[in-house]
Amino acid sequence: MAKVFSVERIEKRVPIALSVSIAGHANLPGVESTFTENVSLRGARVVTVRRWRANDRIEFTSNPGEFHARARVAYCQTLSGDGYAIGLEFLEQAGHWVISAPPVPGKSLHG
Repeated sequence: MAKVFSVERIEKRVPIALSVSIAGHANLPGVESTFTENVSLRGARVVTVRRWRANDRIEFTSNPGEFHARARVAYCQTLSGDGYAIGLEFLEQAGHWVISAPPVPGKSLHG
């Protein structure tokens, strides 16, 4: 009998719809304007019209472009109706993201 393992996320996702752009699809060049379903400090779940493959690398930009990330597609899930949801892991980030790292206990801004 096969064992079933459950993996719990280290970081909880925050349900929020943000306007974003994604690019880098191997077969369908161009930029897709879309939105997030949820976000975390290190990634996001994004709705897309394109089918992506796990481990594809994409460019992710918030709209307006205050945040940019090179990201890895963790999964691509078919949605009911049209479209897909992709889980993204941010690999390299620049700019201000909507979620900040929590403060480190015992550390202050003054040293």
